[in-house]
Amino acid sequence: MAGIDLHGNNLVIGIIDQDGQRLKCQKLACDLKLVAAFLAPYKAQLKSLAVESTYNWYWLVDGLQALGYPVKLANPAAIDQYSGIKHADDQNDAYFLADLQRLNILPTGYVYDAQLRPVRDLLRRRMSLVHQRTALLLSFKSLYTRTTGQAMPLGRLKAMTVAEAQTLYEHPANTLIATLQKEHLDQLDQSIEQIEKTVLASARELPCHAPLLTLPGVGRILGMTITMEIGELKRFPSPGDFASYSRTVDSKRMSNGKKKGDNNQKCGNKYLAWAFVEAANFAKRYDAPCRKWFDRKAAKTSTVLATKALACKLAKAAWHVIHDHSVYDPQRMFPGGEPKQTP
Repeated sequence: MAGIDLHGNNLVIGIIDQDGQRLKCQKLACDLKLVAAFLAPYKAQLKSLAVESTYNWYWLVDGLQALGYPVKLANPAAIDQYSGIKHADDQNDAYFLADLQRLNILPTGYVYDAQLRPVRDLLRRRMSLVHQRTALLLSFKSLYTRTTGQAMPLGRLKAMTVAEAQTLYEHPANTLIATLQKEHLDQLDQSIEQIEKTVLASARELPCHAPLLTLPGVGRILGMTITMEIGELKRFPSPGDFASYSRTVDSKRMSNGKKKGDNNQKCGNKYLAWAFVEAANFAKRYDAPCRKWFDRKAAKTSTVLATKALACKLAKAAWHVIHDHSVYDPQRMFPGGEPKQTP
Protein backbone atom coordinates (compact mmCIF):
# COMPACT_ATOMS: atom_id res chain seq x y z
CA MET A 1 0.00 0.00 0.00
CA ALA A 2 1.11 3.54 -0.68
CA GLY A 3 -0.11 6.96 0.35
CA ILE A 4 0.74 10.32 -1.21
CA ASP A 5 0.44 13.55 0.78
CA LEU A 6 0.13 16.11 -2.02
CA HIS A 7 0.97 19.81 -1.80
CA GLY A 8 1.25 22.65 -4.27
CA ASN A 9 4.97 22.31 -4.93
CA ASN A 10 5.92 18.90 -3.54
CA LEU A 11 4.54 15.55 -2.38
CA VAL A 12 5.48 12.86 0.12
CA ILE A 13 5.07 9.15 -0.69
CA GLY A 14 4.90 6.50 2.03
CA ILE A 15 4.88 2.76 1.33
CA ILE A 16 3.91 0.02 3.83
CA ASP A 17 3.47 -3.74 3.67
CA GLN A 18 0.45 -5.89 4.57
CA ASP A 19 1.44 -5.89 8.25
CA GLY A 20 1.65 -2.12 8.41
CA GLN A 21 5.44 -2.00 8.51
CA ARG A 22 6.85 1.17 6.99
CA LEU A 23 9.09 0.34 4.04
CA LYS A 24 10.10 3.60 2.42
CA CYS A 25 9.21 7.28 2.35
CA GLN A 26 10.37 10.03 0.04
CA LYS A 27 9.68 13.71 -0.55
CA LEU A 28 9.60 14.62 -4.23
CA ALA A 29 8.85 17.58 -6.46
CA CYS A 30 5.52 17.62 -8.28
CA ASP A 31 6.87 15.78 -11.31
CA LEU A 32 5.19 12.63 -12.65
CA LYS A 33 8.49 11.21 -13.93
CA LEU A 34 10.05 11.42 -10.46
CA VAL A 35 7.00 9.80 -8.88
CA ALA A 36 6.94 6.98 -11.44
CA ALA A 37 10.65 6.32 -10.97
CA PHE A 38 10.24 6.07 -7.20
CA LEU A 39 7.23 3.72 -7.42
CA ALA A 40 8.60 1.53 -10.23
CA PRO A 41 10.35 -1.07 -7.97
CA TYR A 42 7.07 -1.57 -6.03
CA LYS A 43 4.62 -1.47 -8.94
CA ALA A 44 4.01 -5.24 -9.09
CA GLN A 45 3.30 -5.47 -5.34
CA LEU A 46 1.21 -2.30 -4.94
CA LYS A 47 -2.44 -3.20 -4.39
CA SER A 48 -3.64 0.34 -3.87
CA LEU A 49 -2.27 3.87 -3.95
CA ALA A 50 -4.10 6.73 -2.24
CA VAL A 51 -3.67 10.33 -3.37
CA GLU A 52 -4.90 13.12 -1.12
CA SER A 53 -7.63 15.14 -2.84
CA THR A 54 -6.24 18.67 -3.03
CA TYR A 55 -6.87 21.42 -5.56
CA ASN A 56 -4.10 20.10 -7.85
CA TRP A 57 -4.70 16.33 -7.97
CA TYR A 58 -5.66 16.05 -11.66
CA TRP A 59 -2.16 15.65 -13.11
CA LEU A 60 -1.07 13.07 -10.54
CA VAL A 61 -4.14 10.82 -10.51
CA ASP A 62 -4.56 10.88 -14.29
CA GLY A 63 -0.87 10.26 -14.83
CA LEU A 64 -0.67 7.34 -12.39
CA GLN A 65 -3.82 5.76 -13.81
CA ALA A 66 -2.36 6.01 -17.31
CA LEU A 67 0.71 4.15 -16.02
CA GLY A 68 -1.49 1.35 -14.68
CA TYR A 69 -1.41 2.09 -10.94
CA PRO A 70 -4.53 1.29 -8.85
CA VAL A 71 -5.21 4.83 -7.66
CA LYS A 72 -7.77 5.93 -5.09
CA LEU A 73 -8.65 9.55 -4.37
CA ALA A 74 -8.68 10.10 -0.60
CA ASN A 75 -11.32 12.45 0.78
CA PRO A 76 -9.53 14.60 3.42
CA ALA A 77 -12.80 16.09 4.69
CA ALA A 78 -13.90 12.63 5.88
CA ILE A 79 -10.54 11.59 7.34
CA ASP A 80 -10.20 12.20 11.06
CA GLN A 81 -6.79 11.49 12.54
CA TYR A 82 -6.37 10.74 16.24
CA SER A 83 -6.80 14.14 17.91
CA GLY A 84 -4.36 13.29 20.71
CA ILE A 85 -1.41 12.61 18.43
CA LYS A 86 1.71 14.38 19.68
CA HIS A 87 3.61 14.81 16.45
CA ALA A 88 2.34 14.88 12.90
CA ASP A 89 4.06 15.78 9.66
CA ASP A 90 3.84 15.04 5.94
CA GLN A 91 5.59 11.69 6.33
CA ASN A 92 3.13 10.51 8.95
CA ASP A 93 0.22 11.77 6.84
CA ALA A 94 1.42 9.74 3.85
CA TYR A 95 1.83 6.60 5.95
CA PHE A 96 -1.58 7.23 7.52
CA LEU A 97 -3.25 7.23 4.09
CA ALA A 98 -1.51 3.96 3.25
CA ASP A 99 -2.59 2.42 6.55
CA LEU A 100 -6.24 3.40 6.01
CA GLN A 101 -6.14 1.48 2.75
CA ARG A 102 -4.59 -1.53 4.45
CA LEU A 103 -7.47 -1.54 6.95
CA ASN A 104 -9.98 -0.94 4.14
CA ILE A 105 -11.43 2.16 5.83
CA LEU A 106 -10.13 4.88 3.51
CA PRO A 107 -12.83 7.50 2.72
CA THR A 108 -12.62 8.03 -1.01
CA GLY A 109 -13.76 10.65 -3.49
CA TYR A 110 -15.02 10.28 -7.03
CA VAL A 111 -12.46 10.34 -9.83
CA TYR A 112 -14.26 12.08 -12.68
CA ASP A 113 -13.66 10.94 -16.24
CA ALA A 114 -10.55 12.75 -17.49
CA GLN A 115 -12.07 13.38 -20.95
CA LEU A 116 -15.28 14.96 -19.64
CA ARG A 117 -13.72 16.84 -16.72
CA PRO A 118 -12.56 19.85 -18.80
CA VAL A 119 -16.13 20.36 -20.09
CA ARG A 120 -17.46 20.22 -16.53
CA ASP A 121 -14.84 22.74 -15.40
CA LEU A 122 -15.73 24.98 -18.33
CA LEU A 123 -19.34 25.02 -17.15
CA ARG A 124 -18.15 25.96 -13.68
CA ARG A 125 -16.28 28.91 -15.15
CA ARG A 126 -19.47 29.91 -16.93
CA MET A 127 -21.30 30.01 -13.59
CA SER A 128 -18.60 32.29 -12.20
CA LEU A 129 -18.98 34.61 -15.19
CA VAL A 130 -22.77 34.64 -14.77
CA HIS A 131 -22.34 35.73 -11.15
CA GLN A 132 -19.98 38.50 -12.24
CA ARG A 133 -22.45 39.65 -14.87
CA THR A 134 -25.29 39.72 -12.33
CA ALA A 135 -23.18 41.80 -9.94
CA LEU A 136 -22.39 44.29 -12.70
CA LEU A 137 -26.03 44.54 -13.76
CA LEU A 138 -27.10 45.29 -10.21
CA SER A 139 -24.30 47.84 -9.76
CA PHE A 140 -25.24 49.61 -13.02
CA LYS A 141 -28.93 49.77 -12.05
CA SER A 142 -28.05 50.95 -8.54
CA LEU A 143 -25.90 53.84 -9.81
CA TYR A 144 -28.66 54.96 -12.17
CA THR A 145 -31.27 54.91 -9.40
CA ARG A 146 -29.04 56.82 -6.95
CA THR A 147 -28.22 59.47 -9.56
CA THR A 148 -31.57 59.98 -11.28
CA GLY A 149 -34.17 58.65 -8.86
CA GLN A 150 -35.55 56.42 -11.63
CA ALA A 151 -35.40 52.66 -12.07
CA MET A 152 -33.43 51.24 -14.99
CA PRO A 153 -35.45 48.42 -16.65
CA LEU A 154 -33.34 45.34 -17.14
CA GLY A 155 -34.43 45.03 -20.78
CA ARG A 156 -33.26 48.54 -21.52
CA LEU A 157 -29.92 47.90 -19.85
CA LYS A 158 -29.28 44.71 -21.79
CA ALA A 159 -30.12 46.38 -25.11
CA MET A 160 -28.09 49.49 -24.36
CA THR A 161 -24.91 50.23 -26.31
CA VAL A 162 -21.69 51.64 -24.86
CA ALA A 163 -22.36 54.92 -26.66
CA GLU A 164 -25.77 55.21 -24.97
CA ALA A 165 -24.24 54.47 -21.57
CA GLN A 166 -21.88 57.42 -22.06
CA THR A 167 -24.83 59.82 -22.33
CA LEU A 168 -26.59 58.85 -19.09
CA TYR A 169 -24.72 61.15 -16.69
CA GLU A 170 -23.30 64.66 -16.60
CA HIS A 171 -20.45 63.99 -14.20
CA PRO A 172 -17.41 62.47 -15.96
CA ALA A 173 -16.75 60.02 -13.11
CA ASN A 174 -20.24 58.51 -13.40
CA THR A 175 -19.88 58.43 -17.18
CA LEU A 176 -16.62 56.49 -16.86
CA ILE A 177 -18.20 54.00 -14.44
CA ALA A 178 -21.16 53.40 -16.74
CA THR A 179 -18.92 53.05 -19.79
CA LEU A 180 -16.56 50.55 -18.17
CA GLN A 181 -19.38 48.50 -16.68
CA LYS A 182 -21.22 48.31 -20.00
CA GLU A 183 -18.03 47.28 -21.79
CA HIS A 184 -17.44 44.56 -19.18
CA LEU A 185 -21.04 43.39 -19.50
CA ASP A 186 -20.69 43.05 -23.27
CA GLN A 187 -17.44 41.13 -22.88
CA LEU A 188 -19.00 38.80 -20.32
CA ASP A 189 -21.95 38.18 -22.65
CA GLN A 190 -19.56 37.20 -25.42
CA SER A 191 -17.54 34.90 -23.15
CA ILE A 192 -20.64 33.18 -21.77
CA GLU A 193 -22.04 32.68 -25.27
CA GLN A 194 -18.75 31.19 -26.45
CA ILE A 195 -18.66 28.77 -23.53
CA GLU A 196 -22.27 27.72 -24.14
CA LYS A 197 -21.60 26.92 -27.79
CA THR A 198 -18.59 24.79 -26.88
CA VAL A 199 -20.43 22.93 -24.11
CA LEU A 200 -23.62 22.27 -26.06
CA ALA A 201 -21.61 20.66 -28.84
CA SER A 202 -20.97 17.79 -26.42
CA ALA A 203 -24.58 17.46 -25.24
CA ARG A 204 -25.71 14.95 -27.86
CA GLU A 205 -23.03 12.50 -26.72
CA LEU A 206 -24.35 12.35 -23.14
CA PRO A 207 -27.28 9.92 -22.78
CA CYS A 208 -28.67 11.35 -19.53
CA HIS A 209 -28.88 14.91 -20.88
CA ALA A 210 -32.10 14.53 -22.89
CA PRO A 211 -34.33 13.19 -20.05
CA LEU A 212 -33.31 16.11 -17.83
CA LEU A 213 -34.70 18.58 -20.38
CA THR A 214 -38.21 17.29 -19.63
CA LEU A 215 -37.98 18.62 -16.06
CA PRO A 216 -39.74 21.94 -15.42
CA GLY A 217 -37.29 24.82 -15.17
CA VAL A 218 -34.40 22.88 -16.73
CA GLY A 219 -33.11 24.20 -20.04
CA ARG A 220 -30.15 23.17 -22.14
CA ILE A 221 -27.45 24.81 -20.02
CA LEU A 222 -28.88 23.78 -16.64
CA GLY A 223 -29.44 20.28 -18.00
CA MET A 224 -25.84 20.15 -19.17
CA THR A 225 -24.59 21.48 -15.83
CA ILE A 226 -26.50 18.82 -13.90
CA THR A 227 -25.34 16.10 -16.29
CA MET A 228 -21.69 17.03 -16.02
CA GLU A 229 -21.75 17.38 -12.23
CA ILE A 230 -23.42 13.99 -11.72
CA GLY A 231 -20.82 11.94 -13.54
CA GLU A 232 -22.06 8.42 -12.86
CA LEU A 233 -25.52 8.14 -11.28
CA LYS A 234 -24.64 4.80 -9.65
CA ARG A 235 -22.73 6.82 -7.07
CA PHE A 236 -26.11 7.67 -5.56
CA PRO A 237 -28.13 4.60 -4.46
CA SER A 238 -31.35 6.56 -3.93
CA PRO A 239 -32.95 9.90 -4.85
CA GLY A 240 -32.46 11.01 -1.25
CA ASP A 241 -28.70 10.44 -1.50
CA PHE A 242 -28.59 12.51 -4.68
CA ALA A 243 -30.70 15.30 -3.15
CA SER A 244 -28.34 15.37 -0.17
CA TYR A 245 -25.30 15.57 -2.46
CA SER A 246 -27.04 18.46 -4.25
CA ARG A 247 -27.32 20.34 -0.93
CA THR A 248 -31.11 20.54 -1.15
CA VAL A 249 -31.87 18.89 2.21
CA ASP A 250 -31.72 20.23 5.76
CA SER A 251 -28.41 19.97 7.60
CA LYS A 252 -29.73 20.79 11.06
CA ARG A 253 -29.00 18.67 14.13
CA MET A 254 -32.02 17.79 16.28
CA SER A 255 -32.32 16.33 19.79
CA ASN A 256 -35.55 15.72 21.71
CA GLY A 257 -37.47 17.67 19.08
CA LYS A 258 -35.27 20.76 19.43
CA LYS A 259 -32.67 22.18 17.08
CA LYS A 260 -29.20 21.92 18.62
CA GLY A 261 -27.20 23.30 15.73
CA ASP A 262 -26.24 22.80 12.10
CA ASN A 263 -24.25 19.99 10.61
CA ASN A 264 -21.90 20.39 7.64
CA GLN A 265 -23.90 22.60 5.28
CA LYS A 266 -21.08 22.55 2.71
CA CYS A 267 -21.11 18.78 2.35
CA GLY A 268 -22.08 18.10 -1.23
CA ASN A 269 -21.81 19.80 -4.60
CA LYS A 270 -22.31 23.57 -4.64
CA TYR A 271 -22.71 23.61 -8.43
CA LEU A 272 -25.62 21.17 -8.32
CA ALA A 273 -27.11 23.20 -5.48
CA TRP A 274 -27.01 26.31 -7.65
CA ALA A 275 -28.41 24.49 -10.68
CA PHE A 276 -31.43 23.06 -8.88
CA VAL A 277 -32.24 26.36 -7.13
CA GLU A 278 -32.08 28.05 -10.54
CA ALA A 279 -34.37 25.35 -11.95
CA ALA A 280 -36.77 25.84 -9.04
CA ASN A 281 -36.93 29.60 -9.69
CA PHE A 282 -37.78 29.00 -13.34
CA ALA A 283 -40.21 26.16 -12.55
CA LYS A 284 -42.27 28.16 -10.05
CA ARG A 285 -42.51 30.93 -12.63
CA TYR A 286 -43.52 28.97 -15.72
CA ASP A 287 -44.88 25.58 -14.57
CA ALA A 288 -48.42 25.63 -13.10
CA PRO A 289 -48.15 22.54 -10.82
CA CYS A 290 -44.80 23.73 -9.46
CA ARG A 291 -46.21 27.21 -8.86
CA LYS A 292 -49.24 25.84 -7.04
CA TRP A 293 -47.10 23.61 -4.82
CA PHE A 294 -44.64 26.46 -4.18
CA ASP A 295 -47.41 28.85 -3.14
CA ARG A 296 -48.80 26.35 -0.61
CA LYS A 297 -45.33 25.71 0.81
CA ALA A 298 -44.43 29.40 0.96
CA ALA A 299 -47.66 30.18 2.84
CA LYS A 300 -46.62 27.73 5.57
CA THR A 301 -42.91 28.61 5.72
CA SER A 302 -41.21 31.27 3.57
CA THR A 303 -40.34 31.84 -0.08
CA VAL A 304 -36.69 30.90 0.57
CA LEU A 305 -37.55 27.58 2.23
CA ALA A 306 -40.22 26.86 -0.38
CA THR A 307 -37.71 27.43 -3.20
CA LYS A 308 -35.21 25.10 -1.52
CA ALA A 309 -37.93 22.48 -1.01
CA LEU A 310 -38.93 22.69 -4.68
CA ALA A 311 -35.26 22.35 -5.63
CA CYS A 312 -35.14 19.17 -3.54
CA LYS A 313 -38.15 17.72 -5.37
CA LEU A 314 -36.55 18.56 -8.71
CA ALA A 315 -33.31 16.88 -7.65
CA LYS A 316 -35.16 13.69 -6.76
CA ALA A 317 -37.10 13.86 -10.02
CA ALA A 318 -33.80 14.23 -11.90
CA TRP A 319 -32.51 11.06 -10.25
CA HIS A 320 -35.62 9.15 -11.34
CA VAL A 321 -35.65 10.29 -14.99
CA ILE A 322 -31.97 9.37 -15.38
CA HIS A 323 -32.19 6.11 -13.45
CA ASP A 324 -35.39 4.95 -15.20
CA HIS A 325 -34.47 6.38 -18.63
CA SER A 326 -37.88 8.07 -18.63
CA VAL A 327 -39.39 11.53 -18.95
CA TYR A 328 -40.68 13.79 -16.21
CA ASP A 329 -44.10 12.85 -14.84
CA PRO A 330 -45.80 15.62 -12.79
CA GLN A 331 -48.15 13.04 -11.23
CA ARG A 332 -45.18 11.35 -9.57
CA MET A 333 -43.73 14.63 -8.33
CA PHE A 334 -47.06 15.94 -7.09
CA PRO A 335 -49.22 12.93 -6.16
CA GLY A 336 -52.91 13.77 -6.30
CA GLY A 337 -52.38 16.53 -8.85
CA GLU A 338 -55.58 18.35 -9.64
CA PRO A 339 -58.51 18.01 -7.21
CA LYS A 340 -61.11 15.46 -8.16
CA GLN A 341 -64.21 16.78 -9.86
CA THR A 342 -67.44 16.12 -7.99
CA PRO A 343 -70.35 14.85 -10.12
